[in-house]
Amino acid sequence: MSKNIKTPTNQKILTNVAVVRMKKTGKRFEIACYKNKVVNWRNKTEKDIDEVLQTHTVFSNVSKGQLAKKDELIAAFGIEDQFEICKIILDKGDLQVSDKERQAASDQSLKEVSQLIASMVVNPETKRPVPPSVIDKALQEMHFSLKPNRSSKQQALDAIPKLRETIKIERAKMKIRVAIPTKEAKAVHSKLKALFNEVEQDDWQDGSLEMVGLIEPGSFRALDDLVRNETKGHGRLEILSLKDVVEGELQIS
Repeated sequence: MSKNIKTPTNQKILTNVAVVRMKKTGKRFEIACYKNKVVNWRNKTEKDIDEVLQTHTVFSNVSKGQLAKKDELIAAFGIEDQFEICKIILDKGDLQVSDKERQAASDQSLKEVSQLIASMVVNPETKRPVPPSVIDKALQEMHFSLKPNRSSKQQALDAIPKLRETIKIERAKMKIRVAIPTKEAKAVHSKLKALFNEVEQDDWQDGSLEMVGLIEPGSFRALDDLVRNETKGHGRLEILSLKDVVEGELQIS
């Protein structure tokens, strides 16, 4: 007598699986996918469906290996082609994520946002960078909630005004050099100056103008447009440094 244990024909056990679930006509339908591949499929970075689906089979319960019944599939989807039904569930179903996985993903996203913020801000008193760990801690303490439909950069920009209420930060300034030819220099000088937070150099030579100073990152586009439009492309705008900071991190006790 064989000692091999056979899996019942209506069961198919899979491991290391991401489950996508859809409920229709009062029944639950699930498909088994590879970890991390569902999001890639939905944002179009993965185009090979066989890299996403572990099997072209529809289940009533993936974790128990229970297959969906043919009559229930037809009643719910109007077709019996399981591959086509898998595609419907993959596109429109709910990705099942464990609490542990959800928390890990949230922690990682928060860390990414903290690192981005750290690259954008300085301490206003010392002009030194603020460590990402300090920002991460402040975000957690203020219960900053991440929004899945917004990019890390957008969320970082959203968080900076709120962080200002709890820790000393400000947007790091960009150091810019602007060169304007003689013909337009006088007319554009006051407009340029208004966009600088701090002018370090304001030199005139043979009627042409060269300015060096600090601007808010948000003013760069307006400055770029001003130089291009007022000088008909003859002016020059050069970024000398993206962040005007003093080297070294703040020591937090």
